[in-house]
Amino acid sequence: MADPKEDDFLDDIEDAASEEAEVEMININEEADRLDELEAIKSERDEFRDRFVRALADAENARKRADKDRREAENYGGSKLARDLLPVYDNLKRAVDAVTEEQRSVASGLIEGVELTMRELLNVFTKHGITLISPEVGDKFDPKLHEAMFEAPLPDTKAGDIIQVSGEGFMLHDRLLRPAKVGVSSSVDG
Repeated sequence: MADPKEDDFLDDIEDAASEEAEVEMININEEADRLDELEAIKSERDEFRDRFVRALADAENARKRADKDRREAENYGGSKLARDLLPVYDNLKRAVDAVTEEQRSVASGLIEGVELTMRELLNVFTKHGITLISPEVGDKFDPKLHEAMFEAPLPDTKAGDIIQVSGEGFMLHDRLLRPAKVGVSSSVDG
């Protein structure tokens, strides 16, 4: 039979090994828990980074959109006023075109004043990006710039040629304010 001291010694070794195994298991579990915490923190960090990058992109897009809206408002904000002023130009032009040589000699100062007013209105238009569309007879009809008021066959013209100009048109920068009113040839032979 074994010596009782030896049995106690063996039990002590087994108990110590068992305790050491438990401590190692606790340490392993603590490390595993710590790894899980770190993974959760990393995942949360990645989520915050993604949200931050998206927020930056949204802010940049909003800045670009606001800049574009500001430029459009600057360029086209006065389009309603510009459209309302076009009849003023039309009336001044009709007045100048209707003057005869006899009337010009009698009321030259008045007529010159109307002409100066019309030129000044055109200068203001130009300053604000409004340009005159003034097609000539014989030009090619462009549906982006012209409005066909009528179509008629006319000898010695090609189909789609402008045969009469009824009214001038206007552009505001790159947008059409009012198309030029024209008559268009429908002749098939030229």
